[in-house]
Amino acid sequence: MAPQLQRHNGFDIFIHWFNAACWLFLAATGLGLIDNPALNPLGNGYPRVLRALFGSGGNLLLAHEIVGGLWIAAFLLYLVFNLRGALFFLREVFSVSPARDMTWMLKKQIQMTMGEKMLLRLGLDPHLPPQGFYNMGQKAFAQAAIVGSLVIALSGMVMVLSQLTLDSDRTILVAWAIMLHYLAAGVVFAGLLVHVYMAAIAREERPAFISMFTGTVPEDYARHHHLLWYEQVCGGAAPTPPPGALPLDPSRGAAPAPRKGG
Repeated sequence: MAPQLQRHNGFDIFIHWFNAACWLFLAATGLGLIDNPALNPLGNGYPRVLRALFGSGGNLLLAHEIVGGLWIAAFLLYLVFNLRGALFFLREVFSVSPARDMTWMLKKQIQMTMGEKMLLRLGLDPHLPPQGFYNMGQKAFAQAAIVGSLVIALSGMVMVLSQLTLDSDRTILVAWAIMLHYLAAGVVFAGLLVHVYMAAIAREERPAFISMFTGTVPEDYARHHHLLWYEQVCGGAAPTPPPGALPLDPSRGAAPAPRKGG
């Protein structure tokens, strides 16, 4: 097997798949709670089937709220037990170089839709600017997911509290919470579809998808897709490896030793 580099630790892998499972459940049950066929993209048949499956609309809502609460609690625990990893993640996804990252984003869209020949016709260098631990596409999705998740969690808590403590004077607040809840969920779900395609279906990004099971990526993949991070980890630059990465190898100065697969 090709030499591998450590990319994700156990905390990151767990929270990634826990988050994916919760999002799928919450999206499925959330759509089932929309009983207006003019607003539900799946029509009025889906809510009836889902409510029958759960026994009633009340049970469906309760299941949605319980899983939503577990989702929020899991992220709070993740921050407690892996704060360093969470801060690394936030720092990386919100660190954007306008010249490098936005150029990468523009060229990548043209490359994916019209090919490298179009880049040449436009007088652009077909080579993409080097990227760090995350490329700009991953950063954009992560930014939308973080902001969207905060909106979903806060608006969801307002809606739950509206059943317990909020009086009729807070009707406007609840109405805004409902609108923002579904709007944020729609944005996050749309980004999730692109994320799934790029990670699990696009062949060139397949190693990134596999790394969410193994925690490692091939050196060649890291060199080609995340050159800045690769140079920090394997080159002479002062490394900023992700939490959970391999320890430094004294024989190579400041560079951690890549892990050999197999």
